[in-house]
Amino acid sequence: MALRQDAQRNRDRLLAGARELFASGGVDAPVEEITRHAGVGMGTLYRHFPTKDDLVDAVLGEAFDAYVGLAEQAVEETDATKAFTTFLERALELHAGNRGLMQVIASSERGRERAQATRERIQPLVRRLVERAQSAGALRPDLVAEDVTVLFRSLGRIIEGTVDGPPDLWRRYLGLLLDGLRPAAATPLPVPPPTAPQVAALR
Repeated sequence: MALRQDAQRNRDRLLAGARELFASGGVDAPVEEITRHAGVGMGTLYRHFPTKDDLVDAVLGEAFDAYVGLAEQAVEETDATKAFTTFLERALELHAGNRGLMQVIASSERGRERAQATRERIQPLVRRLVERAQSAGALRPDLVAEDVTVLFRSLGRIIEGTVDGPPDLWRRYLGLLLDGLRPAAATPLPVPPPTAPQVAALR
């Protein structure tokens, strides 16, 4: 059922306000700040989005699709090494432009159906990118897809910590990371990789 024009306008204002705040400050922005930014009341918010996770899913839907699209494009790349490195770089660029995205992707505690569906879609694609690059001799053989999620979160903290500093500093550490993932630089790791539930539980 279509919304009345005034209700649709309020919904659009909520989405626009939340999108701006999530992109600049992450999804922890208080709902009170979101409604104030959108110029609507709390009752209006909850009529359209009963929970904050519903709002997160609605706001980040396009970003979720873009993130999965990057992985799908990378899987189609014939050069396995280029596919892996380009995916990392472009996904981090996406994160740099939308700080809320990786917060939701990396944790099962945020977002609802669309966020969970994105996590389920992205993991096998990342696994395939890792395995292809390993077969090409470009990645150390003990790297797993769950490691990539943790590495993303580590680089994401650099992005989040340099909002008022050098905006591309994360690229330096991506370069260092990629060098460290080459087989020639590999040494035995002291502990096994985390499981998917362990990754989701990381703070």
